[in-house]
Amino acid sequence: MDDLYENLSWLPAAPQDFSERCRRLDNLDAAHLGEEIRQLASYSLTEGQLGRLSKRIDVAIDAGRNLSPLSSFKLGVISNSNIDLVKPLLIASAARHRVALTCVSSDYGQVMQSALDPGSAINKAHCDAVLVCLDYRGLPIRELPGDLAAAEACLARSMEDVVRISKGLRSNGKTICIFQTVARPPELLFGSLDLQTVGTMRWLVDHVNRKLAEHAVSSGDLLLDTAALAETVGLGRWHNPTQWNVAKIPFDARFGPLYADHVGRLVGAVRGKSKRALVLDLDNTLWGGVIGDDGLDGILLGQGDATGEAHLDVQSAALSLKSRGVVLAVSSKNDEDVARKAFTDHSEMLLREKDIAIFQANWSDKATNIKAIADEMALGLESFAFLDDNSFERTLVRSRLPDVAIPELPTDPAYFARTLFAAGYFEAIAFSDDDRKRADFYRDNAIRAALKVNASDITGYLLSLRMTADFRPFDRQGLSRIAQLINKSNQFNLTTRRYTEPEVEALIDDRKAFTLQVRLTDDLGDNGMISVIICRQQGNRWLIDTWLMSCRVLGRRVEEAVLNEIAHHARELGITEIEGAYVPTSRNQMVAEHYSKLGFKHIETDANGTTRWLIDIADALRSDLPMAIKRSGFHELASEPQA
Repeated sequence: MDDLYENLSWLPAAPQDFSERCRRLDNLDAAHLGEEIRQLASYSLTEGQLGRLSKRIDVAIDAGRNLSPLSSFKLGVISNSNIDLVKPLLIASAARHRVALTCVSSDYGQVMQSALDPGSAINKAHCDAVLVCLDYRGLPIRELPGDLAAAEACLARSMEDVVRISKGLRSNGKTICIFQTVARPPELLFGSLDLQTVGTMRWLVDHVNRKLAEHAVSSGDLLLDTAALAETVGLGRWHNPTQWNVAKIPFDARFGPLYADHVGRLVGAVRGKSKRALVLDLDNTLWGGVIGDDGLDGILLGQGDATGEAHLDVQSAALSLKSRGVVLAVSSKNDEDVARKAFTDHSEMLLREKDIAIFQANWSDKATNIKAIADEMALGLESFAFLDDNSFERTLVRSRLPDVAIPELPTDPAYFARTLFAAGYFEAIAFSDDDRKRADFYRDNAIRAALKVNASDITGYLLSLRMTADFRPFDRQGLSRIAQLINKSNQFNLTTRRYTEPEVEALIDDRKAFTLQVRLTDDLGDNGMISVIICRQQGNRWLIDTWLMSCRVLGRRVEEAVLNEIAHHARELGITEIEGAYVPTSRNQMVAEHYSKLGFKHIETDANGTTRWLIDIADALRSDLPMAIKRSGFHELASEPQA
């Protein structure tokens, strides 16, 4: 597994006809172009292959072609080093993470000028984000062994540069920065004493990286942990002095595809493309052996056995992912009672039934089961990753469900967990309390589904949940989560407009905009933030710019409660009508009749299929909602349940 990171070995090998498929992209119809680009990007590609694919992507973007399901993203790149060779790799690798990337770069070494000059190419491009590629040679840090005052002054100057760049790009380019942590050079001045000696390069770089992380938290900028990446592959391999001296290349060129993949997964996370659920195989994945043949006592799992400990590592990895909000499910070819017995009766199992949101153990094929899991969770297949030791099953699911991420696994189970994490499917740009609780949301939904089956009527069922909808305007406390939802919600999203965090923050103080963030709680727990609304005024009418909701609350009449809340505030401001638009995408057909179901009248359909709808305020108000309404931040009292 020495080549895991260098060769991106979690990805399947490129097909023999890769070059021919790249050439055919120019003539591919719009319905298949974006998906074919994504599939071509999803292989383990050489630098040359990434460059070949990048050219075809550039041609398609320049021609204005529709690359759905890829989301567009304009990335600025400024650096103290020669980053031009990496740009094609960034473009092709971003497609792997469902992003159609356009790169805008400045001249070599023009970092500060590009940030501070309102007329620079970077600022005039109005990028979605700017990647600030500074290594230890691009910051004012130098070794000052033993001199604390000088070392602290050095740190202060470095962070002054960072803040100046950040403020310049935010002010002049209306964008955010992606700063890199600094990969320290491998050379040590004192040897092991460097870490504890003030002013050594190791001491300085460690402190700079901590301050960069603090800056990202306080500013809303993002962080690409290049230092961790370099340490993972080895600092001595990452830094190539010959390539730096000859061409000012900031890291060994063989790690270009790896670096580009990490940028791609971060940009994908900004666009809400990260995976949210992990489906687990059982036999020879969570434990060694086949439980149906070997019996509960015969499977390999637990301390004292190399194979058993390897599978414990997989379970531990799954639990760690669950703790940060990844939803766990099971898909196994097994008798269900036999498969569940391991979770309930095996003393060495780390995973338990309560950790699994949906358990599919039967004799159907894995693709069918994963599709059923996705339907039950009301999540798109692109939200899923699948872990299975069996190459046949991986190939089958890949062919039938190409949206599902499936890492290639080695034969040695000791590397299963490492490979899963190396693939970076669950890249995050923020971590909220709602994220942490997400796995519990889906588990609780399964309980609600069982209650619904036993309820005699839908109204009685909804009232039995004792729901409370909490409405409040956008605020800075919920800023990160609001931006996250806007950028990752695809199915229940009427317009699929995307806004950066600075753009969302600007809405907080925008007197011409009305905003809502919505939470839903019930007797079974907190569903977290489940809806985001943006309205803009036009005369006596409010236009619904953005209306998105979590699919996990479908069927609970939350849509009616949201419309009622919009109408309530609109009426207070003298608004008489509400207009909504449905902009069709490949993912949001489920809400095509959303406005019709709520009583809106159809007023227009344009050439692109966008429909527009209108409703009078009086018709939008509801009086029989099966939930309590709570209003925060509007200086109004909470209401009683309306049904």
